Parts: sequence; C-alpha cells; structure tokens
Amino acid sequence: MQRIAGLKQTVNKWRGLEKQIKGTAENLELVKEEPSFITEVQSDVGIFMESLDRMELELAFSGEFDAHNALLTIKAGAGGTESQDWAEMLMRMYLRWAERRGYGNDILDLSTGEEAGIKSATIAVVGEYALGYLKSEHGVHRLVRLSPYDKDHARHTSFALVEVMPEAESDVDLVIKPEDLKIETYRSSGPGGQHMQKTSSAVRITHIPSGLVVSSQNERSQHHNKDGAMLIMRSRLLKLELEKKAEERARIKGKRITAGWSNQIRSYILHPYKMVKDHRTDYQTTNTEAVLDGEIDDFIRAYLRANIGDRE
Repeated sequence: MQRIAGLKQTVNKWRGLEKQIKGTAENLELVKEEPSFITEVQSDVGIFMESLDRMELELAFSGEFDAHNALLTIKAGAGGTESQDWAEMLMRMYLRWAERRGYGNDILDLSTGEEAGIKSATIAVVGEYALGYLKSEHGVHRLVRLSPYDKDHARHTSFALVEVMPEAESDVDLVIKPEDLKIETYRSSGPGGQHMQKTSSAVRITHIPSGLVVSSQNERSQHHNKDGAMLIMRSRLLKLELEKKAEERARIKGKRITAGWSNQIRSYILHPYKMVKDHRTDYQTTNTEAVLDGEIDDFIRAYLRANIGDRE
C-alpha cells in the first residue's frame, strides 16, 4: 500500500506539471497581445524547468530502495578531537540539508567526543527518495584546515566515514528471528543529565548469526532506545544483504568494488585556499561556507547524473 501511495504521488506530480505547462502556453499566447505578460511567463518557465529537473532526477533512481527513508551514520576517523570535530561538522551539514528539503530527521544514536565533536552518530532521514539522494554521500570525507585545537594553529587533515543505508520496512524487506538477537541495557555514557547516568536506558543489540552489534543511547526512554537500535539493526542487516548481492553482480561483471576508509569521495579544503571537490565527478565549488551549511544539492545532482542507469 505504501508503494501504491508513492506511485500515485508520482503520477500526481507529473499531472500537475502537465497543467502547469498548459497554463504557461496559454499565457504565452497572451504575450502576443500584451507584451507586459512576458515577465510572468519567464517566471513560470523558470519554476517549470526547476521542477522538471528535479523530477527527471527522481525518475533516474533505479535502485530497489531509492524511494525509502535513509539511515545515515557518521564516524570520526583517527585523529582524536580534530576528526571528532569534523564528524560533528558533517552531522550539522546533513541535518541542515534535510531541513532545507523539508525532510524529517531523528538522531537515533550519538556518541560524543571527550573534548569536542562526536565519535559517531546515526540519523534517520525521513522523506521521499531520501536514500536515492543520500546514497551519493556514502564514503570518506576529508577536511583540510588550520586546526582550532592546535596551539601552533597548524594545518591538519581529518577524515570521517559516512555510511548510508535504506530504512528497512518491518517484515517486508527481511525477517529477523527473536532468538537471533541478544538485547542488553546499560547506562548512557553521553551527556543528558543525571537521569541518563542513573538509569540503564541505553540499549545494545547483537545479531548472533552475523555478529553485527548496534546501540542507541540518545533518548531517556529505554523503550525508545530499543526501537531506535532495532531500526538501525534492521537497516544494517538489509545493507549487508544488498552488499552481498552487489559483490556477486560485480564478480560476474568483473567490476572492482571499493568500500570503507579507502573510498575517499570528497575533499573540503579550507586552507590554504577554499574549495570543496568531489573526486568521483570532479564537480567543485569555492563556496565552502554554503556547502558546510547544507547546500550540497549540486554535488548530489552531479553524482546522480553521472550514475544514471547504474543499479544498486
């Protein structure tokens, strides 16, 4: 039923676009009699082209789960406080991006750094084609800047890993046997006041057959943390299954797949010059402030256009 509703929504979008272009065509006829209408027509055409560009990209989504919500995990690399601060900067960037698009977002798990920044975070991004857009962000992100944590204010290079997974839909995408899970509770190690420190509200779940371990400690309620941990576990298991299928397809095609920390996809250089460059598409911009404030749509579009037709 969810998929049917999604398809109906897509059809309605295209029907609306059809009406929009008919209205613009009628106004264009009026311009012949009243030239002052040209400004309105130009505005309509601009809006139409923007909508068409966005909807054509959505049609290009070929992945089985591109229309799903997404779970985005950010992990700081080696380097202590410097990398943990970079991981928090990335988390803010993606939260701002989600807000700009009108997507819902929920921090399911957050592990803070000792001095500043975060060690890791998992965010649920809720919205149409959230995974389709965010899959372009999967990989290692590199920052070069003058460190605010170095007494000599020297230049540092930091790394953070971004993982993107589809949110698994209950029993539709995969079935998890209760006996395959080991569920533990413990006291939260992060900030959040005395309540979180005194009660065992954090939840850790182990999937025994695969060895996968996930945790959630961002909420005060043990029940909410358990729900969050299960959401992460389901999505990780689904991602694991998809990776196995991708590896098998790659083996048949003879295509080499790189993953993890070796897969550096984008550099953010703040010193000695300013530039953000995507190493897969060569798209780049000097407006680093806008990018770090969540304006990453141009990078996403460049990636999607470069990969139209690739099935994931």
